[in-house]
Amino acid sequence: MEFDLMWIVTLFAIGFVGSFVSGMVGIGGSIIKYPMLLYIPPLLGLSALTAHEVSGVSAVQVFFATISGVWAYRRGGFLNKDLIIYMGVSILLGSFIGGYGSGFMNENSINVVYGILALIAVIMMFIPKKGIDDIPFDQVTFNKAVAAILAFIVGIGSGIVGAAGAFLLVPIMLVVLKIPTRMTIATSLAITFISSIGSTVGKITTGQVLLIPAIVMVVASIIAAPIGAKLGQKMNTKVLQWTLALLILATTVKIWLDIL
Repeated sequence: MEFDLMWIVTLFAIGFVGSFVSGMVGIGGSIIKYPMLLYIPPLLGLSALTAHEVSGVSAVQVFFATISGVWAYRRGGFLNKDLIIYMGVSILLGSFIGGYGSGFMNENSINVVYGILALIAVIMMFIPKKGIDDIPFDQVTFNKAVAAILAFIVGIGSGIVGAAGAFLLVPIMLVVLKIPTRMTIATSLAITFISSIGSTVGKITTGQVLLIPAIVMVVASIIAAPIGAKLGQKMNTKVLQWTLALLILATTVKIWLDIL
């Protein structure tokens, strides 16, 4: 596949927007970039990427976007180390299994998995979350077994679509584990980084990663994710929650319209 200047500029713009949002609301960005990569290039008359290629590029991009986001959140006490350990190890194992297994699936199956994950995430985001932001960071507790099991399941599904799973981790942490919003955002980026290692290795070993698109998206991520993270630290937590919920909802509707 050949990539001209317009193609590269379009990829960079998609990567920048997705990574900015990922840093702001604590997701890897694939919930946004996956449909953008799939639909925008052909709409502009440019070469289309297959679902396998999109998921491969997304996996590599998420790896770098989350590094940049975590770096921006490293100070301020937002990171919960216990959550990172319990959920990180589980999601890493699950994402490797999903990332490797996706090489044996057809494109429609990958899109269906993505649609199901997005639907679950959007339902959870609209469940009322009362009082979680009143909990002091040093008094946050959670069920370690539940956290580990849910992270493993999320890892398998997200590894299939090349999305490190933060769009599911965030609602799980908010609704099920009752983690405060800012801690959820920062910690989910760290867990997503760990998850992206497994899915990235799985995609690369099965030949699903295109080098040039991946490099362009990575550069955009390194620039945009820290900017989004700094803005996210200043925004009202309710605004952050609703921003993520609406983004996931819009993506879910688009994906399911195409599947059906």
